[in-house]
Amino acid sequence: MLTPEYVEFDFVLAGLFSRFLAWCIDTLITFTLAIALLIVLSLAMFAFPGFASALGFVVWFAIDWGYAIFLESIWSGQTLGKRAMGLRVIQESGVRIGFLHAVLRNLARPIDRLPFLYAVGGTAALFSKSQQRLGDMLAGTIVVRDRRLKIPASIARPEGETALLDDPLFRSRIARLSAEEEALIFSAALRREELGMEARLSLFAALSQRLQEDADVYKPPHLSDEKLVLLCAAALAKRNSERANAASRKGRPRNMLQQRNLLQK
Repeated sequence: MLTPEYVEFDFVLAGLFSRFLAWCIDTLITFTLAIALLIVLSLAMFAFPGFASALGFVVWFAIDWGYAIFLESIWSGQTLGKRAMGLRVIQESGVRIGFLHAVLRNLARPIDRLPFLYAVGGTAALFSKSQQRLGDMLAGTIVVRDRRLKIPASIARPEGETALLDDPLFRSRIARLSAEEEALIFSAALRREELGMEARLSLFAALSQRLQEDADVYKPPHLSDEKLVLLCAAALAKRNSERANAASRKGRPRNMLQQRNLLQK
């Protein structure tokens, strides 16, 4: 797939089994939420059983459809189940989905579910070259494996002008970038040596303009477009590294006293 900035991406389509496991996780979550809310409603509406039943149906409808639509819209095409399985919904063009895409692909679920366990949707995916169920065909989306790029030290710790990396405002603006924009920046940084000079200048000029206009990133006058993009890649790599380190430290004893207390238990 080719982006408007002429950076080519190769996506790995998600298999039906991994998608089925993600659906199982999401179904368990929505079923648990629905049961909990229905129990609360039944207790609150004990004196009005008919109204409670009608309200319960509305609640189930809202959770069943709203869960996936809401999460896929704000999490760049992921639900809890998809995130657990390393999957993501994107547009056929390779960019992130919007609210309308999430609505269309999820409103088609009743047909895809027929007659049970997504038999219609699974059959459609088997005969589709992009493994699309009917909802994906309607919305123009595909489900892919979420890739994690390994960033070399030359990009994570660039040489030369790096003052922007210490600017809190710069880091906060970079933190607003979506997962697709982050992947685009990393891919451009990794592949820049493969491009001819004209294509390279055009690519980084387009990316720099996009960062300045969409993310409101400040570009000092003396800084080249390519250097700005590379600094953004370095800031993103640093942020991701800090998140990974924080996650690995989570649950560990913070000091010797905590370690001794744990050993004594």
